[in-house]
Amino acid sequence: MNMKSVSSQTLQRLPQYLTYLKSLPKNAAANISATGIAEALGMNDVQVRKDLAMVSGSGRPKIGYIREDLVNDIEEFLGYDDADTAVIAGAGSLGRALLSYGGFEDYGLDIVAAFDTDENIIGTEVGGKEVLDAGKLASLCRRMNIRIGIITVPASQAQAVCDKLTQGGVLAIWNFAPVHLTVPTGVLVKNENMACSLAMLSQHLKEAWTSAIPAN
Repeated sequence: MNMKSVSSQTLQRLPQYLTYLKSLPKNAAANISATGIAEALGMNDVQVRKDLAMVSGSGRPKIGYIREDLVNDIEEFLGYDDADTAVIAGAGSLGRALLSYGGFEDYGLDIVAAFDTDENIIGTEVGGKEVLDAGKLASLCRRMNIRIGIITVPASQAQAVCDKLTQGGVLAIWNFAPVHLTVPTGVLVKNENMACSLAMLSQHLKEAWTSAIPAN
């Protein structure tokens, strides 16, 4: 299949389709339509059809997609069939929770280790993964050919950690610290802005509350 570049919005929706398809029971119908996926997820069927057409050419009119083939096409497009190795910088509560989570492997992400500066944590294991000395971050990333770095340190430390990751050859950074990071050209940063997410939830609640109040 000829891979096409897709928008960031489509890239955000594709994992949702994949999660839904994988959640279906084994005895579910072998074929599934874009309309069926859209209805299950409460999405626009035209948008779902366009998204799927970007990553899979196996859909057929009135037949839809063979479910297993569609799963394989989406995983291949997203790179889930070729695991990327990652490290976590910061083995505090959030870092340890991410390190313990085994579900990342389903999405092609293999977190191999964590790094920290706390001597009480260094040398321990979390979820079978070792916590290493942060002083070795850059050198070990380069030696282990790590391409993804996950930052879970406080905001005041995030840029310094980011610099060490990029010095070690990391090309993509998943940033949980509430701070803007400056990176070299060619390095991608994906920020998980919890404050932004909370603001969206709060705004939704305000709108829902306002609409529920009867007009005088």
